[in-house]
Amino acid sequence: MKKIRIQVEGRVQGVGFRYTTKMLADRMGIKGSVKNESDGSVMIEAIGEVDQVDEFIEAIKDSPSPAGRVTRTKIQEDPSIKERTSFVVEYGY
Repeated sequence: MKKIRIQVEGRVQGVGFRYTTKMLADRMGIKGSVKNESDGSVMIEAIGEVDQVDEFIEAIKDSPSPAGRVTRTKIQEDPSIKERTSFVVEYGY
């Protein structure tokens, strides 16, 4: 099991990025969360098998939202990420 946190920068707010990230995660069997940050970035926590998570990261770098554009990702493994039973969109900062 791999647990990662991805900070995504670019045109990632106001373009359906969180919604399409959830659709992608659900399709790939990834658990975790996605939320907007006050600095304009999006924070993703992803939990899954190593191959699944690696494939998810590549898809995020290409932007799951057709209107979005990812210019930078910062990825770190974090075993302390809370276990989840699904992938959720979190609202608020």
